[in-house]
Amino acid sequence: MNLRLRQGDWNNEPQGALYMIMGGAAAGARSTPLVSKLRENVYHARKSAAEPVTAIKPTEIEWTAIRAQGAGGQNVNKVSSAVHLRFDIRASSLPEPIKERLCALRDQRITADGVVIIKAQGYRTQERNREDALARLQALVDGASSVPRPRKPTRPTKGSQRRRVDSKVKRGQLKAARGRIVE
Repeated sequence: MNLRLRQGDWNNEPQGALYMIMGGAAAGARSTPLVSKLRENVYHARKSAAEPVTAIKPTEIEWTAIRAQGAGGQNVNKVSSAVHLRFDIRASSLPEPIKERLCALRDQRITADGVVIIKAQGYRTQERNREDALARLQALVDGASSVPRPRKPTRPTKGSQRRRVDSKVKRGQLKAARGRIVE
């Protein structure tokens, strides 16, 4: 098996990388578990490396610097390194369907007025906390921008229906046997 890969193979042509790993076999040929896992990883890497689905305008975000909670020695009492991000969903320039899905989310970060409030305090610097809060907001918007597939109701199989009835009959017989013994 040929596992030599160049950096450009993963970034530009994932199918080419898989072609090399499979030892020159066609991409649709016999697939081993390793190859199928690599295909899946390449797909997710390309999907996550893509641009955000819906970009958020920086002018629509309100930032507030606050003091972080928790341990941190003298620095935590002097420096406002934590960040509150406020984003008004209804007043934003997002498309209407995304606004509706965001407001319908049952997330504790979204108020009843449709304002997203994210507090970032995981890092020591305000810049990193701002990046973290912005990334979390972007992830929330990206999650709401994907349309959920409607559920297709399926019918129970005959075998599952039979097993259900058999278990009910068996349970009923067990309960009937608990009665008083008449002599």
